[in-house]
Amino acid sequence: PISLRRTRGRCIGRSSRSKSLDMTRYAKEPENPNKTCKARGSHLRVHFKNTRETAKAIKGMHVRKAYRYLKDVIAKKQIVPFRRFNGGVGRKAQVKVHNWTQGRWPKKSAEFLLDLLKNAESNAEVKGLDTDALVIDHIQVNAAAKMRRRTYRAHGRINPYMSSPCHIELMLTEKEQIVEKAEEELQQKKKVSKKKLARQKRETRD
Repeated sequence: PISLRRTRGRCIGRSSRSKSLDMTRYAKEPENPNKTCKARGSHLRVHFKNTRETAKAIKGMHVRKAYRYLKDVIAKKQIVPFRRFNGGVGRKAQVKVHNWTQGRWPKKSAEFLLDLLKNAESNAEVKGLDTDALVIDHIQVNAAAKMRRRTYRAHGRINPYMSSPCHIELMLTEKEQIVEKAEEELQQKKKVSKKKLARQKRETRD
């Protein structure tokens, strides 16, 4: 049996309380927790579909590149391709760069993601990670419970006027910088064909 306690006229059971504590879990566990920082936002008042498409566009990007891209989206210098939730979305010439036809500039979604990226970067600084080597390793947008309002129509009717908030979570991972090998090492490791070796032997004999 679930024991209930009364709080401001509402009954809250132990099962619901434990469920709310479990909401801090992330959908994915980092491969290297020491080189990863996290950030999340719950029940954000921004459209789920627009935010999902914007998050998909910046997944895998370097943090600096993602900042630049989101600021360009707000200024309408770059566009977000709408690949999944694209019903009724107009075609734009700007989206040819992404090899797609439909796109928009979701300003509010870009602003929310910018704030969340700044939060994650601050967490990285506290953790002692190199902020210039951070990459968006994981980003996920889930639909939250819809919030209900009403709108008044003709002939005394009332229709629902719902909002579609969302939960956002992301992880930044510090990637190791790839150092290019010296030209001498590359020349030494370069394979020489059998024909070339035979020719060199002939030349030395002569």
